[in-house]
Amino acid sequence: MKNTREPVIRISDLRMKYGDKYVLNGVDLEVYPGQIIGYIGPNGAGKSTTVKIMLGLVEGYSGDVSVLGQSPSDGKVDYKKRIGYVPEIAEMYDTLTALEYLSFIGELYGLKAVDAELKGIKLMESFGLQDVSNARIATFSKGMKQKVLIISSLLHNPDILFLDEPLSGLDANSVMVVKEMLALLAAGGKTIFYSSHIMDVVEKISSRIILLDGGRIVADGSFEELKAQSHEGSLEQIFNQLTGFNEHRAIAEKFVSIVQEV
Repeated sequence: MKNTREPVIRISDLRMKYGDKYVLNGVDLEVYPGQIIGYIGPNGAGKSTTVKIMLGLVEGYSGDVSVLGQSPSDGKVDYKKRIGYVPEIAEMYDTLTALEYLSFIGELYGLKAVDAELKGIKLMESFGLQDVSNARIATFSKGMKQKVLIISSLLHNPDILFLDEPLSGLDANSVMVVKEMLALLAAGGKTIFYSSHIMDVVEKISSRIILLDGGRIVADGSFEELKAQSHEGSLEQIFNQLTGFNEHRAIAEKFVSIVQEV
């Protein structure tokens, strides 16, 4: 069924080359409000590069990229105020307290300091961080830091949320909270661009799954559609079939045999 809404992300013939190798080699993509996009692929497939291009962090590409009606290459940053981002590896100012960090990030997005602080307090309480709001981030566990990152990406109520392995380090209860939160945000018209190697999570939360391999999109559809096309049972099996990777058992057996050598 054709989507009658305007896309919030529009990519046409996107190509990016590092040295003599194309990391992205002709990507065409339109993403619409309310979609949770599961963006998956093998290491080196071009997932992070695609996201960084949309965020305006990588230049030197060819093709057309539009995010919220604006090209990242035109030098303007207005659209970035409407974007939230949780990178896979984040450098946080860990000498700040959690509340100081959130207030700082909120101001970068255009919020008043007092508003960012008040909202940060409320969100930390909702996420079980109320007792450490004034503790330095350097003392936090990985999961606590991840919660602060997720809160910082949502402080300004963005229209598009880019998430790269956002559940890393979270406990089981927090994972359930985040999954439910993403569903509610999407139902309210937000767009979620979700990149992860945890296939069962991508399978469960995504309304649309895009598989990138060799710099090209090799599958695009809901999990049910991909399953119907490939005749495979799980997203992990579909992933292995479409990327041509079927050696996991042999590699695992060889690895274990070496471990068990006397």
